Amino acid sequence: MSRIQSVFQNLQAAGRKALIPFITAGDPDGELTLPLMRALVAGGADIIELGVPFSDPMADGPTIQRASERALAGGMSLGKVLDIVRAFRAMDDATPVVLMGYANPIEAMGNNTFAAAARDAGVDGALVVDYPPEECADFSVALRAAGLDQIFLLAPTSSEQRFRDVAKAGSGYIYYVSLKGVTGAANIDYGELGRRIPRVRAAVGMPVGVGFGIRDDASAKKIGALADAVVIGSRIIEEIEASPRDRAAAKVEAFVRGIRAALDEAAGATP
Repeated sequence: MSRIQSVFQNLQAAGRKALIPFITAGDPDGELTLPLMRALVAGGADIIELGVPFSDPMADGPTIQRASERALAGGMSLGKVLDIVRAFRAMDDATPVVLMGYANPIEAMGNNTFAAAARDAGVDGALVVDYPPEECADFSVALRAAGLDQIFLLAPTSSEQRFRDVAKAGSGYIYYVSLKGVTGAANIDYGELGRRIPRVRAAVGMPVGVGFGIRDDASAKKIGALADAVVIGSRIIEEIEASPRDRAAAKVEAFVRGIRAALDEAAGATP
């Protein structure tokens, strides 16, 4: 059983929902990423999604685009992201880390080389936005051989066939996009989510995490009532942007702690 699967199993047994925060590696600079990851865990993160910055992030809204631009300007690369994970893993052997990004940096490194390097660094899974299941067979084989989970995106526009394809190729959990648009968008239709998530969960046979548009305790509670996990990214990056560098980790920890408390309160669970 992978670290990701173990986390979801333990949370389900405790009646709790997973909190999956996202930050971009190298934003605002490479030296602050590790303290930010530790702050996420201290605030109650169950899994960390660590963004690999890319110059053309098609699914990301302006907030995460700015984070990628800052990270790339500071010299962040896929190799350096793996170094950060390795340093994190030396301090934390329990919290799963999922790399989230795009195919180009991985293909430049090579599927097998990436999978082996990610495994050795302590990565638990990868979500590659522009790798739909029908176009990444070689990558899937490489991840599986390395013992890593492959997380896929599903959206309101996804077909029943895509559900089946993801069920065959994916593992760990599914990242369900709450709305049509990019990260940081608003106007979540909770009624539609409530109808869709049970269908998705039944079709894929994996926990379903929901992201895009979750910005505060209230939206996190509503999503937590429907899904197995809440994914939140743009709002955390806004906290980083608005904070002095020496206060960013503390601000992020406080924000995540508030979301964690709201999810537990809604579920009637305790840590």
